[in-house]
Amino acid sequence: MTEVTTLTTRTPDGALAGQAVVVIGGSSGIGLETARQAHEAGARLYITGRNRERLGKAADEVGAESAATLDLGDPVRLERVFAGLPQQFHHVLVSGGGPSYAPIAEMDFDEALRGFDEHLIGALRIARLCIGRIPPGGSLTLISGTGARRPGLGLSLAAIGTAALPAIAANAAVELAPIRVNAIAAGFVDTPLSARLLGGRLEERRADLRATLPIRRVVGPEDVAALAVHLMTNTALTGATYDVDGGQQLLSR
Repeated sequence: MTEVTTLTTRTPDGALAGQAVVVIGGSSGIGLETARQAHEAGARLYITGRNRERLGKAADEVGAESAATLDLGDPVRLERVFAGLPQQFHHVLVSGGGPSYAPIAEMDFDEALRGFDEHLIGALRIARLCIGRIPPGGSLTLISGTGARRPGLGLSLAAIGTAALPAIAANAAVELAPIRVNAIAAGFVDTPLSARLLGGRLEERRADLRATLPIRRVVGPEDVAALAVHLMTNTALTGATYDVDGGQQLLSR
């Protein structure tokens, strides 16, 4: 019988040895898994999150050197957190909560503005805080989504956010060079956030993706994290957006 080999895209141990990695939103989901894989690759970790208890558990799990509570909608707190980091760090990943979903007729515009300030202006604030602190070849990676690919009921805010972040990444790559800036456009990822959003419809969604995606499985946080760590280690990559959606963009529905 021929033995089936399971392929992996995990970064080799030691690829980030001695490098300082900052994970914004590192207490759960994609951020936590990226912190875990960066730790396995030898990085020194500095993570943030909104929930203090969850953040503490995550910091212990990945051996983070520091863990700071942070809401990206609070620019004063953001500057304080960055002031507490080492003078030089090598990579920053910006993860966090997902966008708001609401049809236009029911949209809370104050909430929409808060979301844009957090995810879009927040990305620009972080980019500015990286200037002079990340050495040449280091990186800033922004986690985005695929909500702008197809129109749908309640997707306006998600579409705006996911269309804007690649533009921010491309422009920041030019302005911050030789710091590298990239974005990751994640499709459905099986995270605690997805579970909260879908509730009782989660298993139905998983089954549909297993049946329809070209990869015939659901994308997990480890898949996105593997790409995030690769973007940290491959110094030829900047100014681009990379899809991690299991081939969902190839489907007609």
